[in-house]
Amino acid sequence: MFASRGFRFFSLFACLVMAFSMVSVDTAEARKGGSFGSRGGRTFQAPAATQTAPTPAAPIQRSMTPNTQQQNAAAPAAQAAQQRGGFMKGFGGSLLRGLALGGLIGLLLGGGFGGIGGIFAMLVQVALIGGVIWLAMRFFRGRSAQPATAGGPNVDMNAAQRQANPATEDLLRNFGRGGSGGAPRRPADPNELGIGMEDLQKFESMLTRVQAAFSNENYSALRVLTTPEIMGYLSEELATNATNGVKNHVTDVTLLQGDLSESWREGDTEYATVAMRYSAIDYTADRTTGAVVEGDANEPSESTEIWTFVRKRGETDWLLSAIQEA
Repeated sequence: MFASRGFRFFSLFACLVMAFSMVSVDTAEARKGGSFGSRGGRTFQAPAATQTAPTPAAPIQRSMTPNTQQQNAAAPAAQAAQQRGGFMKGFGGSLLRGLALGGLIGLLLGGGFGGIGGIFAMLVQVALIGGVIWLAMRFFRGRSAQPATAGGPNVDMNAAQRQANPATEDLLRNFGRGGSGGAPRRPADPNELGIGMEDLQKFESMLTRVQAAFSNENYSALRVLTTPEIMGYLSEELATNATNGVKNHVTDVTLLQGDLSESWREGDTEYATVAMRYSAIDYTADRTTGAVVEGDANEPSESTEIWTFVRKRGETDWLLSAIQEA
């Protein structure tokens, strides 16, 4: 039986599906670029929209920060799934499994299910028992579905608080050539740290310095400008380029528009997220011949990204901790 042609074909098909699945996972994990890094407790929260980046930023795909939000959301769902009953998981399921097991044992012993008539009779009995159980469950569930109230309608406390303390709408802080503009912000102060023009100028400078360090494959400079996590991701990408025999060139970086998305403090750690639209000559060339394999070596291209910077409380220097595509 196990050596039949059909079984061999099915086994081969299952092995091929498993092999292709493993290849797909490996390709997804090895992909470079995208959005990566850490934003503290807001790593997996979308940054506040700005005039420079009005659409939500791409979620962070690679991060050393554990996604506790997904874990917390999955736990109640898993618990509810375990507690959820139903006919097939309760008494009805046990009954069907018992009948099927009994029939299987009878079949192995030579008695079978009793022929076509026996099978039909068994199905009728199962249907009748299942119908009775379904009606009983529906009856008791209908009686328990009516919640007991202590009088008065349900009050939306969040709505009452919003009416008592309406969120303020702050003007976006712009730098570069972005000008000014306004947009509704989160209820909490979006600029908790009071980021001013001095810090914004530092962020603009770091945009140019990080791009130059990456283009020159200057690991020492990247180590000074970025967190160890970002340094690891960028070093991995540089190593991949070297292995493939190519080199990424980024020159003439010019900030076109930028504004602050949010700044906040977590313990002794301070974060600032900034949206930046800039132009640069960005291309990839062959290391040996210098031939351009991707991009344009003559015409600049524009990009909009969300950069998050981090520092310890009391310090003045920032480190790049996350990059997100806008």
